[in-house]
Amino acid sequence: MNASTSPSSGCGSGSCQCATAAAALSAAPVASINGISLHAPGEQPEPQALQELAYTELLRQQAVQAGLLPRSTGLVTPVLSDAERTVLEDMVDAAVSSPQPTDEECQRYYTANKAQFVVGQAVHVRHILFAVTPGVNVHALTVRAEKALIELLGKDVAPDRFATLAGELSNCPTSTQGGDLGWLQPHDCAPELANELFHQTQQGLGLGVHPRLIHTRFGFHIIQVLGSRKGKQAPYEEVRERIAAQLTLQSRAKALHQYMSLLVGQALVEGVALERADSPLVQ
Repeated sequence: MNASTSPSSGCGSGSCQCATAAAALSAAPVASINGISLHAPGEQPEPQALQELAYTELLRQQAVQAGLLPRSTGLVTPVLSDAERTVLEDMVDAAVSSPQPTDEECQRYYTANKAQFVVGQAVHVRHILFAVTPGVNVHALTVRAEKALIELLGKDVAPDRFATLAGELSNCPTSTQGGDLGWLQPHDCAPELANELFHQTQQGLGLGVHPRLIHTRFGFHIIQVLGSRKGKQAPYEEVRERIAAQLTLQSRAKALHQYMSLLVGQALVEGVALERADSPLVQ
């Protein structure tokens, strides 16, 4: 048979995996909610996108059951119009209650989290960031960061050594300025870093290099505090509305989580991981 007319299932290389990959893709299961497919056969949406499709389809089916949207005739989740999405939002708003916190609840939160309500506090910080990116060897990265930290904590370290290492090692644009982040207030930082710098019950950073790595969503940080301003405690009356809004938001998030988990528990979910109402995480 002529090679130009023979059937081909790959690029022709003996080690080619094209055919195998194509077969695996076509054989991949189609995720569905109660038999309604979330994507076409052969497609593989990213996990987060697939979960979003699944939750939207759960809500759409709930709206159909409640008579708020017409029933779809297809077997694949339909694309929703802006008006239909508004119907889903209104349905969720009606189903998910967010009771206003009492003054007692707000005061209790204030007392337990006073460090969050100090105004005017700031620290002058520089850092070396070891970024955790997709595919990075986290163990090797940690060893590298720890080695640099041990060096900076050693005796007789040259005053400019931190800036030099920041220029050599840091994955932050501030590496060209010796890692200097300037004066920071709590809202200027990633929450994990703000917690270390401002919200600890015992403020133990002080000036100098922090004795351990700080892990945030961006990676591992070596932190050096160059200066600090303590600020003052805001009285409860000044932050009461802020606390109430924060507690209301937390309450709504928890109620929405429970509502969606209940819908998952009532549905036949295939090909996508969703948390069900019988999960121990749902109280």
